[in-house]
Amino acid sequence: MVFRREGEVSPGRAGSGGGLGRIFGGSPIGVIIRLALLCVIVGLVLDQLDINAFQLFRWAVDQIEDLIRNSADILKLIGRYFLIGACVVIPIWIVMRVFNLGSGRR
Repeated sequence: MVFRREGEVSPGRAGSGGGLGRIFGGSPIGVIIRLALLCVIVGLVLDQLDINAFQLFRWAVDQIEDLIRNSADILKLIGRYFLIGACVVIPIWIVMRVFNLGSGRR
C-alpha cells in the first residue's frame, strides 16, 4: 500500500491525459490507435470467414426478435398454468382458513 501526500500525483497516472484519460481509459491518442488496429484485425478475420457486418447485425436483430417472441409464448403458458392452479389452490386455501378460524387457532 502506497501512501501519498495530499496533492501528489501517482506515477502510474501521470501523462494519462487528465479528464479525457479517465474517460478513454488512457491516453486518447493511444486508445484511438489501439481501437483502429483492433478494428482492422477484426475486419480481416470477419472477411476471411465471409461474414458481412450487415449480416451479423441482421442475425443479432433476428435473435432478439425470436427471444421476445418466445418470451411472450412462455408468459402466456405460465399465465395459463397460474389460472388453472388458482382454480384449485384458492378454494382449498379459503376452506382451510375457514376451518382454522372455527378452531380458534391463528
